[in-house]
Amino acid sequence: MKLDVELERIRRTLIVRLKGELDHHTADMVRTRMEEAIEKEDIHDVIVSLKQLQFMDSSGLGVMIGRYKQITAKGGKMVVCDVNPAVHRLFEMSGLFKILTLSDNEEVALSSLEVVS
Repeated sequence: MKLDVELERIRRTLIVRLKGELDHHTADMVRTRMEEAIEKEDIHDVIVSLKQLQFMDSSGLGVMIGRYKQITAKGGKMVVCDVNPAVHRLFEMSGLFKILTLSDNEEVALSSLEVVS
């Protein structure tokens, strides 16, 4: 099980691009990388692009909820974009869309946060 994580900062927004599988094998690595970037780089908002994420389990949901709590505690927002049907269903069943904002793609997500690159 492999997961690639790409982090990009645009002003005070962290864009996290996940490619592969976010599960109990990879969740700790994602959690650590996101936590450190949010704290060390003075991040205010987070966009998580799931365009190339093939699979996510409950460990991945835990990562999303934890980073949501971390960023909202700082007064920021978290937006998820490019969600495939299987992961979308998992988010719906878990109720995550009641707290997370969903966008079609990164460009729409950046616009919704009023971040111009």
